[in-house]
Amino acid sequence: MTGVSKIVVLGAGNIGGSLAQRLAEADLAEEVTLFDIVEGLPEGKALDIQESAPILEFSTRVRGSTSLDAIAGADIVIETAGLARKPGMSRSDLLTKNAGILRGHAEAVRAKAPGAIVVVVTNPVDVMTFYFREISGFAPARVFGESGTLDTARFRTFVADALHVSPRDVTGFVLGTHGDTMVPVLSLTNVSGVPLTKLLPADRLDAIVDRTRKGGGEIVNLLKTGSAYYAPTASQAELVRAIARDQHRLLPVTAHLNGEFGEKGVYVGVPVVLGRQGVERVVEVDLTPAERAAFQTSVRAVREDLAILAQMPK
Repeated sequence: MTGVSKIVVLGAGNIGGSLAQRLAEADLAEEVTLFDIVEGLPEGKALDIQESAPILEFSTRVRGSTSLDAIAGADIVIETAGLARKPGMSRSDLLTKNAGILRGHAEAVRAKAPGAIVVVVTNPVDVMTFYFREISGFAPARVFGESGTLDTARFRTFVADALHVSPRDVTGFVLGTHGDTMVPVLSLTNVSGVPLTKLLPADRLDAIVDRTRKGGGEIVNLLKTGSAYYAPTASQAELVRAIARDQHRLLPVTAHLNGEFGEKGVYVGVPVVLGRQGVERVVEVDLTPAERAAFQTSVRAVREDLAILAQMPK
């Protein structure tokens, strides 16, 4: 088994439980610990996953805990805890409540796992990643968010469906915030080397972009009582694999910008090289004038949320 000693998943809901299962089955760590404040929930899910080991033949030990002491010694921490936005809840309310949850977790990670790499999943992910890094005091390279890998997977799926080709042959990525202003980069998308813009007319491309931006909402509307977790946890597992196995993968994540793409002091979705030390570097790419303008709009949306966050009591 090539990986790390310990991975901790904070939050044992649908996302956390599914992610713990994927990580264990991939044998990415000697131990995967699932944490939640609900008594019995993380322990029960961990035991259920562990009992599949003889069948699936993985070696990872899976544990559950309701104590933040379980963070101790973690090499990688994935933050999945938080509330989903409910009817009648303002964006400010959501930011405030989830920041309150993440604050305690970030302080615990800082104290108990000072060498960990942190992947933030909690929404709104661009702002929550910024906040987690701020509270933890970690170097920006060691705290990043999962967004672009999921949005890109949805984008590639919709392109493949439109062209009736394998999604494996579709190469491209999505930049910007994980929300309505995300930017699927059409100019750099291809199918086995053939530019996407040569394969589909503008109206079909616009429809794919729109569906990608609404991808999470489409699933929520279908499920009625929940949200996506199969594709999100597949995306998160891909990021963890890149770290645990030091793969130096080029992947889109929510990363800290320090002048790249003309932006500074903000977390937003961009391509990075990801390895054992976290974000090794941000990779700048050439965008069309329209794509660059859309990216700037996306960054402004993140900064508006950061302004709300800044008004919270310290």
